[in-house]
Amino acid sequence: MSEKKQVTWGGRFSEGPADRMIRFGESVSFDQRLAPHDIRGSKAQARMLAHVGLITDREAKDICNGLDRIGEQVATGKFKWDPALEDVHMNIEQALTREVPAAAKLHTARSRNDQVATDMRLFFLDAARQVDEALVLLLKALLRQGERTRDIAIPGYTHLQRAQPVAMAHHFLAYMEMFGRDRERLAGFRERACVCPLGSGAIAGTTLPIDREFVARELGFVDKRGRPRVTRNSMDAVADRDLFIEFASCCSLVATHLSRVAEDLILWSSREFGFVRLPDAYTTGSSLMPQKKNPDSLELIRGKSAIIMGHVSALLTLVKGLPLTYNRDLQEDKPPVFDALDKTVDSLLVLEGALSGMEIERNNCARAVADPLLLATDLVDYLVRKGVAFREAHHVVGSLVALSEKSVCPLNVIPLDEAQKICDKIESDWTQCFSVRNALANRELPGMPGPKRIQAELRRWERSLAD
Repeated sequence: MSEKKQVTWGGRFSEGPADRMIRFGESVSFDQRLAPHDIRGSKAQARMLAHVGLITDREAKDICNGLDRIGEQVATGKFKWDPALEDVHMNIEQALTREVPAAAKLHTARSRNDQVATDMRLFFLDAARQVDEALVLLLKALLRQGERTRDIAIPGYTHLQRAQPVAMAHHFLAYMEMFGRDRERLAGFRERACVCPLGSGAIAGTTLPIDREFVARELGFVDKRGRPRVTRNSMDAVADRDLFIEFASCCSLVATHLSRVAEDLILWSSREFGFVRLPDAYTTGSSLMPQKKNPDSLELIRGKSAIIMGHVSALLTLVKGLPLTYNRDLQEDKPPVFDALDKTVDSLLVLEGALSGMEIERNNCARAVADPLLLATDLVDYLVRKGVAFREAHHVVGSLVALSEKSVCPLNVIPLDEAQKICDKIESDWTQCFSVRNALANRELPGMPGPKRIQAELRRWERSLAD
């Protein structure tokens, strides 16, 4: 048998793992992206050990300097990762120990269980920041489109059928509400992630005199008043994977919203709708049909959203049957959250680019919103104001629509005498209901698409995104 490197836990084993087991069990191929967080956590560990007198200040300084050098090698791609050492933690520790003999003391009072739990909480804090920054960029792109389209009305849709006119800006503001809620969820997630598990050990902590709150302060696991926050149960601290599931769920909701926006824009950019023209940089052509301009960026957002959503199911299934505390199954918890982060941020940035370069086809929007049927509900309101009960008014307007279709006559040009045969409350001013401008101007209550209300909402978002 060929000689194999012995891993750090190998003292009680007569031989190292088989080659196929090394390939099967290694995680460094994907968890090496935790290296900056692992190094940061190890530096805090070294300083804490010196603080409580388990190592000297000189040893702590040498360890931290050695970790900084390894961090530079990782950042420049010069660090050599060895799958035989299983994971990011052991790779860094062994490289450090070769350079700094005192590093053999670094793992004092620490297990890979609480080490990886700490690394992942640092990762989640950074990941939430990345998603939030991308959300802000997208929200600003939506805000710019909202500013540009305050005076453009389009049909709103229910059941993908024309319903009532809305300002296009109101539509963009609806998207902003979705992504605003995503930011709120991420803020709550960050609050729950900002708790330090280091010091929990493998399962039951340690008998050594460590200072968990010192480490928490060093790593920024503090509340708004600067007080350290540490986990309260060592078993839960190393077994808990709620944050993994919650982060993937946050990303899944972002992806759901991205997919819904993408679908609207795909429809709007089709010849059948023609409301918008997508930028060339975010579309592709056909290898056969030279006239085609395909919204591939938006279709890929829809497709990637399905993968992001699938990660939530994978993580729930991974965890649901595990006994406390750590089980090796949990090694597989990282690829889903890594991929969820990457795909979510990429999708947010792609949609931001597509929106920023998108042009509005004003004439097509005007033709679509000129359909008088869009204002049938306003005609119902007209009759209600004249004392007709709503249900009766609804029936009257339904009869007028049926007459319009039967006589192939637009609803707004039905002769007055014909309309009055259906309802004698209709007077000569009834055609004023068919002004889109008036219809929107009469909708100034909170949440409605009136011009003043839209302007106020745009200003509110402007202030919010400037903070």
